Amino acid sequence: MTKLPVLFLIAIISLSGCTNKNEDNFQSQPIQAAVSPTTSQPTNTPIQTPEQTPLPMPLPSQNQTASSSSADSNSIVYTNKQYGFQFSLPDSWRDYTIHKTNWQGYVPDENSANDKTETGPIISIRDPRWTQQTPRQDIPIMVLTKAQWTSIQQEKLFIGAAPIGPSLLGQNEKYVFVLPARYNFSFPPGYEEVDKILQNYPLKAFN
Repeated sequence: MTKLPVLFLIAIISLSGCTNKNEDNFQSQPIQAAVSPTTSQPTNTPIQTPEQTPLPMPLPSQNQTASSSSADSNSIVYTNKQYGFQFSLPDSWRDYTIHKTNWQGYVPDENSANDKTETGPIISIRDPRWTQQTPRQDIPIMVLTKAQWTSIQQEKLFIGAAPIGPSLLGQNEKYVFVLPARYNFSFPPGYEEVDKILQNYPLKAFN
């Protein structure tokens, strides 16, 4: 009877020891989650910008076109069929008048008594604002033959006392049209306007 209680105690002690070992084996171990931080790397991709295309040139406005057309339509033309030339004038000269005179030149000789003279027409276009009280600058056009023009260039024919010869305006097969030297030497009213007219090459010769 004494052995039974002793065996019972030994069995209880053995069971308690096994229980402690199992509890030790089943203790949860701490889990370390290795989280590696991810950092975004900067990219070297260039930023594309829209291409800059040149703007188209602006077209002329209707006002500009209209003004050019009106300027052309307002210009007037004097036509001389006898000698074969046309002369363009601004609208302010619409009521111009024509005045004809003659130029005279000379061909010198060793003996001055034998000097020869040459002559030809001058066709002057007169500003309609010209008056006896206030004369304005004319546009004088000298008409020469081809032979006379050649003599002037060769310094064989001299017209007037000016040290320079006339200026060429135009020519056709028969005639040469020139502007007298120092035609505006007295600077009358309107000489600046005439100078501007002449700068636009207004004379057109025809055959």
